[in-house]
Amino acid sequence: MPPPHTHHEHGHHHQSGDGGQAEILDLDAEVLAEHIAAITRWLPVRSDPRRIVDLAAGTGAGTFALLDRFPEAHVIAVDASPEHLRRLREKACARGVDGQVRVVSADLDDTTWPDLGTPDLVWASASLHHLADPDHALRAVRDLLAPDGLVAVVELAGLPRFLPEHAPAERPGLEDRLHAAADRLHTEHVPHRGADWGALLTAAGFTVADELAVAVDIEGARDPAIGRYALGVLRRLRGAVAEELAADDLAALDRLLDTGSPHGLLRRDDLALRTERTVWAAGLRP
Repeated sequence: MPPPHTHHEHGHHHQSGDGGQAEILDLDAEVLAEHIAAITRWLPVRSDPRRIVDLAAGTGAGTFALLDRFPEAHVIAVDASPEHLRRLREKACARGVDGQVRVVSADLDDTTWPDLGTPDLVWASASLHHLADPDHALRAVRDLLAPDGLVAVVELAGLPRFLPEHAPAERPGLEDRLHAAADRLHTEHVPHRGADWGALLTAAGFTVADELAVAVDIEGARDPAIGRYALGVLRRLRGAVAEELAADDLAALDRLLDTGSPHGLLRRDDLALRTERTVWAAGLRP
């Protein structure tokens, strides 16, 4: 699916699964663990769900956050990537919850989905905007959700940012230009990014119960994983937008991505993770 993987945006186009993307998903879960936990605590559930489906589960950030929040639940983790599902299974075993997690290989763009039971909660984090027909996916969720169940759609405002505005010194504003190039490609290839998911949920037969905006701003000094996360994200961003960049910008980006350079991302002390997420929680229309 073109362009070549700017779509991880916090790593979540789960329909293709190379190791590099899986590493970003693991870092995403590590760096944003507190924020994901806060979202699970916010969910307006009527009672603790016992049956959960995690759509495009990746390597399990949502699956395990939901099990931490609802420890009696069983989760069906759905993804199209064998690598992601393998990692998720390994994590479930390591955590001792493999009896509560079932992995299902499926492409959410397929006309028919495998049997996912009748879940009390369906979780779809940063995944629906990648689908060719998210309306079809939402109708499929409507048809399988329990009568008192809840669907939670978590979506991103855009790619995460890491550098100060003045960085790097030789090409200030480089990250803005990278994002502008990625946005141009996304407009063509990922048209549902930034959609009004509240309206789409309503059109699919749901009633939106609540909406939550989550702003993330974590200083790199607080978490050394942010440097590794920035490296992974910007490497993949380079792979997608290199042809769109001026030669000087590409050279500056490559200096940042050089792990042996004193000017590389891993040596900087001014990184921060800045991003925004919005969560829509909806139930079946009465």
